[in-house]
Amino acid sequence: MSNRQGVWSLAAQYQAIADQDWTMAPGAPTGVSATGGNTNASVAFTAPSFAGIPGTITGFKVTSSEGETATGSSSPITVTGLTNGTAYTFTVQAQNAVGLGKASSASSSISPALGRGIFAGGRSPSYSNIIEYVSIASTGNATDFGDLTVARQLAHQLISSNTRGAFAGGLSSSVTYQDTIDYITVASTGNASDFGNLTTGRYNCAGCSNNTRGVIFNGDQSGGTDNTMDYITIASTGNATDFGDTTTTAISGGGCASPTRGLRVGGNESNVIDYITIASVGNATDFGDLTQGGYGVAGAGSNSRAVFAGRYQDQGFNIIDYVTIASTGNATDFGDLNEGVQGAMGTSNSTRAVYAGGDAGSNRARIDYIAIATTGNSQDFGDLNTARRNGAAAGDSHGGIA
Repeated sequence: MSNRQGVWSLAAQYQAIADQDWTMAPGAPTGVSATGGNTNASVAFTAPSFAGIPGTITGFKVTSSEGETATGSSSPITVTGLTNGTAYTFTVQAQNAVGLGKASSASSSISPALGRGIFAGGRSPSYSNIIEYVSIASTGNATDFGDLTVARQLAHQLISSNTRGAFAGGLSSSVTYQDTIDYITVASTGNASDFGNLTTGRYNCAGCSNNTRGVIFNGDQSGGTDNTMDYITIASTGNATDFGDTTTTAISGGGCASPTRGLRVGGNESNVIDYITIASVGNATDFGDLTQGGYGVAGAGSNSRAVFAGRYQDQGFNIIDYVTIASTGNATDFGDLNEGVQGAMGTSNSTRAVYAGGDAGSNRARIDYIAIATTGNSQDFGDLNTARRNGAAAGDSHGGIA
């Protein structure tokens, strides 16, 4: 407009807008979400319906809660230079010829991570202290990380934050039930350190965690199987505390979690799925059932979906099941592993689950992977350096964290 001064009537304002003679910045983008990577985050969003005047969006700016920025022409936009293990939220602004528009609502919090999966201990066929790692987003053979404090068969635990992994319990001989808890720093390499002790020695436990607390389910003890649960605060050290009881005494099941809810599945010939609220204490509640019961289930998943692979009853099964963690109900068929296996070790990032080792008639070294959000059969990832079964897994970007 040639003259922007004075008092404008409402009709004059409408006419100026219609004539594209009234400049306005774009509206705010919506639906902002972020996925963490290694020192970066991919930020997705929906462009605003109002592009401003003139009505052409020329780009977008993403800003992290710590001040890092990135620009791009469309969703998603990757923000780099972030610190692994630090929590971030993100907002997005659209830009036209006038300038940047209003910022969006902030995304949910995410923490960038190296994206490592850790596999520890097991039978190979003797008791093992081996710790190995992989980069979950890639493929290839595992790399040596270090050693546990005690060589032992641990079973199927996934207890880790975005910085630290913990490995609890185990069997170090035919009669020695370990109460040992070890920990590692996921982003480094080296031998594990002593964390503390479980409330009682046990093995064939399941486990799960969010970014704060790890929960250890059930186990085979010197006095038989039990239905107890212990918990630890992952960032500290010290002995475990009683959490409550599971609905069954089934052992050698699997575990998985969202940031709020933990699941324990299967074990022995059970098809039961239990759930807990991780931040509380108390007894588990029935969730539903697996498609097929059995022991040696490996759990992994995203913050919304848990995927359980393999198990053993009268023979090894190549079954993969999944459930939606926030709901309740019976599991649904996902696809198949490449062979019937029990006692694999499961871990994941926000998009991919990885299952390593296990017993398929003999100890195996193979590592499989799946895309969590889809369904279908597993694909070959690579191999462990040492074939083994009934170890423990950890990772810095599994569903309880992301």
